[in-house]
Amino acid sequence: MVLTARDIMDSQVVTVDGELDVLSCSRLLTERHKGYAVVLGRQKELGGIVTEWDFLSKVVAVGANATTLRVREIATPIVRSCTPETPAEDVVELMVKEGIRRIVVQSGTQVVGIITSRDVLAMFRQYVDKLSAQIAGYHSDPAPMG
Repeated sequence: MVLTARDIMDSQVVTVDGELDVLSCSRLLTERHKGYAVVLGRQKELGGIVTEWDFLSKVVAVGANATTLRVREIATPIVRSCTPETPAEDVVELMVKEGIRRIVVQSGTQVVGIITSRDVLAMFRQYVDKLSAQIAGYHSDPAPMG
């Protein structure tokens, strides 16, 4: 069985309007315990992604006013995405190749999930646990000495 993006994605995606102020967005992310928000455009299309790094490097480090700055102003506009049917192996390969920690999952233009590096690690742990159980099942009793 091949795992797909649908199998490992988090469908509880935090989305925000690009016109939301940065302070409100950061409070929302704190409440939801997330390090990102997918930014939606006027037609609810994928408009970008804002991450904890964007808050640090584009707001805190430069002393910007988080109450007047809009999320769209600090968001990364180019977002890597995949479909729910994309093999998980391809998702991981893309994340490694591009050096990214999140990939948005889209069905057409609709955002249906997100895959984070944490999701990939959880998938890997399940794989290792399953493999370990299979290996343990192959143990053999030593042959009697005779």
